[in-house]
Amino acid sequence: MLVTPPDGILLVDKPQGISSHRVVAIARRRLGLRKIGHAGTLDPMATGLLLLGAGPSTRLLTHLVGLGKTYTATVRLGVSTDSDDADGDPTAALGADAAAVTDSAIEAAVARQRGPIDQVPSTVSAIKVDGRRAYDLARKGEEVTLRARRVTIDRFDVLGRVDRVVSVDGADVAVVDLDVVVTCSSGTYVRALARDVGAALGTGAHLTALRRTLVGPFSVDDAVDLEDDDVDPDHALLRPADVARTLFPVVSLDGAQAKDLGDGKRIAVDHPDTDGPVAAIASGADRLVGLVAVRRGQLRVITNFPTAAGANA
Repeated sequence: MLVTPPDGILLVDKPQGISSHRVVAIARRRLGLRKIGHAGTLDPMATGLLLLGAGPSTRLLTHLVGLGKTYTATVRLGVSTDSDDADGDPTAALGADAAAVTDSAIEAAVARQRGPIDQVPSTVSAIKVDGRRAYDLARKGEEVTLRARRVTIDRFDVLGRVDRVVSVDGADVAVVDLDVVVTCSSGTYVRALARDVGAALGTGAHLTALRRTLVGPFSVDDAVDLEDDDVDPDHALLRPADVARTLFPVVSLDGAQAKDLGDGKRIAVDHPDTDGPVAAIASGADRLVGLVAVRRGQLRVITNFPTAAGANA
């Protein structure tokens, strides 16, 4: 009996306290595959949606990495850390006096971070500097200077605030915790948003919680917990054709066209030219044959998707 190996996109709800690479390792074990990739990581402190690709669908990940993302988070005003989140060590505890840090002042600081902005990533990040990860340099005490890069913050709203007193290195510090929601372009550091809001208010700030709820059209509500032994990740895989038609326009191919496109031939179709990818789907088997460009009525392959064992066009 011919067995088709796992192939698809897996939505995973990453728990707190483990790395994204650990999630990939768990997925490899649970699916019995070595070929598994991801479309962007989350810090160990963060929870929420990771997109994993299994088998030939790892080729889809390149087209998922740039999708916009939505997060919920808690920003603590009054304390700064060396990583801009709760996993770091405190570097300053200036406090946030409730009377001085008004809702209107907070809104003004948050508003400055909306829209297209030039953001300097957090020092403790995976960005490479002269071939070395910034977090490795920072942890060795070396000076790290990262360039600002353009990101877009489509939404940055404060949902609520709590004024409290916390202990930092044995001293009581007044802080303001802000529950926020952020929708942003790929490459945005939400902890850098927290850092910059704290800088604008003169209080310092860091993230105490971060959860990714959306990546493009994909929701954490549909994700699985890979640490739950009752979950069958193979059955949770999203089919490549379903993922592709969610993201891209579709052109349907018959069996002969699907074979020719898979062999690298250009296929004539009645479809307008497009700037972005189009999903070429074999209508008979509802199989993703490739992501293509349409130029002058012909399909040109951007990324092809080989037929998994046992599949037919």
